[in-house]
Amino acid sequence: MMKRLLPLILAVVLLSSCAHEFNQVFKVNNSNYQYEYAKELYARGKYQQAATLLDGLITVMKGTEYGQECLFMLAMAEYNMRDYETASTYFSKYYSGYPKGHYAELASFYKGQSLFMSTPEPRLDQTETYAAISAFQEYLDLFPNGTMKEEAQQRLFELQDKLVKKEFLTAQLYYNLGPYFGNCTNGGNNYEACIVTSQNAIRDYPYSELREDFAVLVMKSKFKLAEQSIESKRIDRYRDAEDECYGFINQYPDSEQRETAEKYIAACKKILKD
Repeated sequence: MMKRLLPLILAVVLLSSCAHEFNQVFKVNNSNYQYEYAKELYARGKYQQAATLLDGLITVMKGTEYGQECLFMLAMAEYNMRDYETASTYFSKYYSGYPKGHYAELASFYKGQSLFMSTPEPRLDQTETYAAISAFQEYLDLFPNGTMKEEAQQRLFELQDKLVKKEFLTAQLYYNLGPYFGNCTNGGNNYEACIVTSQNAIRDYPYSELREDFAVLVMKSKFKLAEQSIESKRIDRYRDAEDECYGFINQYPDSEQRETAEKYIAACKKILKD
């Protein structure tokens, strides 16, 4: 039994000893000693304790030879603890205070990286995503040949993909709502919204993997819009839907939705012929 308990007892004693040591250092009125101890804690991965000490030292160290290192290490400690909002604030503060500093490039990159780690899934509000894009773009503008250039560019692609997915979910929602929301008897507002959202996405993200999916939504929405139209707009909208279907087939001749496009064309021709 004692052999089993011994490791646990040693761990408790060690933790108690470390906590006691930290409390003693925390109370010491010697900033240089505290700073060296904080660096040791950081190196050992004790980010919470290191951040506690560093947070109290950044004002004291400002203007000294350790000032910028202290602030950058605090930002990295927060990042490693996954407090990305606080980390981005400190990285931004570092670059503002030390734009030519030793860690300026890393601070600029990790500001974007912190925001990147905070971005939500595509269904949610994408304010953080736009902020992350702006931060990475700023990094590339400031350091066009930076050591993190490729990673920053990759992050931009990933963030743009998230925005595209957000637009697709929005367009798809409009399409799914269809005639069940809006003044559909006078033109089908949801289908119009789907068309506008999809066309804007195709224009803004021309190389997206979802380009064809947006094109499908445009084609289907134009046909549904024609079906819902009042008499005065009916013929023009069926012609527009027919043209859209032909354009879709020309652009995506091997699409799984080609049969749907051909079915819509036949339906449009029948209406226009009558």
